[in-house]
Amino acid sequence: MKLIILADKVVGLHITQFLLKEYPEDLSLVVTTQENEIYYLVKNQGIPVTIFDSEEGVKSRLTEIIDLGVMAWWPKILKTLLLEIPIHGFINTHPSLLPYNRGKHYNFWALVEQAPFGVTLHRVDSGVDTGDIVAQKKIPYDWCDTGGTLYIKAQEAIESLFYQTYPMLRTGIFDSTRQKTDGGSFHHSYEMDQASFIDLDQIYRGRDLINLLRARTFEGYPACTFKDSGNHYEISVKIRKVS
Repeated sequence: MKLIILADKVVGLHITQFLLKEYPEDLSLVVTTQENEIYYLVKNQGIPVTIFDSEEGVKSRLTEIIDLGVMAWWPKILKTLLLEIPIHGFINTHPSLLPYNRGKHYNFWALVEQAPFGVTLHRVDSGVDTGDIVAQKKIPYDWCDTGGTLYIKAQEAIESLFYQTYPMLRTGIFDSTRQKTDGGSFHHSYEMDQASFIDLDQIYRGRDLINLLRARTFEGYPACTFKDSGNHYEISVKIRKVS
């Protein structure tokens, strides 16, 4: 098995560490977004690593036939040029239970829409998170969860799912199920800010308002907002189970 992995953030780092430890001979090329911890970890192991500049640039650095591609928390959408290179295509690590919450801000929309939540490994096609499903893991959540806790749960679950599934993936023989993209949901990045504004004169169901507040509660990130008397405010929520 010869593998190209496009890796970013903590999930990309952990999956790269797993591959370096368990299957170093599989790694043909590691691609990351900058000279970060992933870059230096791989470079110090003497394995080819590069910073993404363009799909053409990545292709030019490949020196052997590639069997499989992996996108590990990769922030960029790939076009046809790279997608056609691996014999068995690309597998993406997506932090939602597809077809629910394709696109952006899966942790926010799962709570706002009360959608099933989880993580998915899927084949990459020309759409956005529309490829056939290879493996999934459902993640339960309750009233004490927030956008922040779901983000962490998704990171941990997608890493675990990849570790469990990769031995099968590396054989090149694995089943996938067509995704029902006529169901589920899809969201663009700009939708979250629009949905997070609270109109003080609007009537909300209590359940809906609490779900909105906790969905945007994520330490270190903006919360829900409202305006009054010319001032701009942020509001988040903490829920504690008492019985």
